[in-house]
Amino acid sequence: MKTIQAQYHGDQLQLNQCADLLVSDQEILISVKTAGINPVDTYIVAGANGYTATFPHTPGMNAAGEIIALGANVSGFKVGQRVYCSGSITGTCAELVLASPSQVFPLPDALSFEQGACLGTPYATAWRALFIRANCQASETVFIHGASGGVGLAALQLAKAAGCKVFASASSKQGRELLKQQGADLVVNHHDPKHYQVLQEAGAIDVILEMLANQNLGDDLPLLALGGRVVVIGSRGSVEINPRDLMSKDACIMGMAMAHASPTQLTKIHAALFAGAEAGFVKPVIARRFVLADTAAAHVAVMESGAMGNIVVNV
Repeated sequence: MKTIQAQYHGDQLQLNQCADLLVSDQEILISVKTAGINPVDTYIVAGANGYTATFPHTPGMNAAGEIIALGANVSGFKVGQRVYCSGSITGTCAELVLASPSQVFPLPDALSFEQGACLGTPYATAWRALFIRANCQASETVFIHGASGGVGLAALQLAKAAGCKVFASASSKQGRELLKQQGADLVVNHHDPKHYQVLQEAGAIDVILEMLANQNLGDDLPLLALGGRVVVIGSRGSVEINPRDLMSKDACIMGMAMAHASPTQLTKIHAALFAGAEAGFVKPVIARRFVLADTAAAHVAVMESGAMGNIVVNV
């Protein structure tokens, strides 16, 4: 089979030929149609932000495809079934991937393989941040700071469907137009220093999803309503805040990492995503498509500013 590999942290990703994978009793073998590329995949390859890997390393945690073999002890799935995976054993940027049953979920008929490859990290992260960490409720106001990427767009769709008012930011004109098309109630340019003033005038915010906390967190806090919550999804460094901004609003800041999701939470999250896809409001947006041989370029693209949705690799 064809697979992408790195031989050490920081290595250039290369397309290699490897022996086909064989399924064990507890595993599922999937023919990958599309792999999803997320910033965490790039961090793992680079050995950045505390991530590491064993080598040779095939990147990727998200993919969609068809089951081609089931381990003897695996139940609840069938050969030929359309599925997506959120996590894998062998890495998803390859023609074949092995995954445990807990990492594999039915792909709704309403979604393409490309869209299915965007569910595992972006949508699961958005759902857990909104409804498990922030305990977001209908009628609350949510601000997604950096909303035009995969997680941000997922959060926008999910929050709107839950009955929230949604404010959102993006740096590019195209990104802001996309957010309006997706139903954001207020869209601002986070490169404009006056965007905080616009948000202040629009009303207090109950929940903020923060994608770049090292840059924005200190300025987010004065926007909060009484009892407001900030969920930090992304950060690339340290930041200084004024704790009085928390004290005056009885507010809190919380971190969020999908690695800490319990099996019960994952079951709940992916059941909700399946229902959302069937209902029509879970609809991943594809920004750019690459072929397997160009996976290294996809890893560059996912880290660029001005996001417009998800990055996928078609196998």
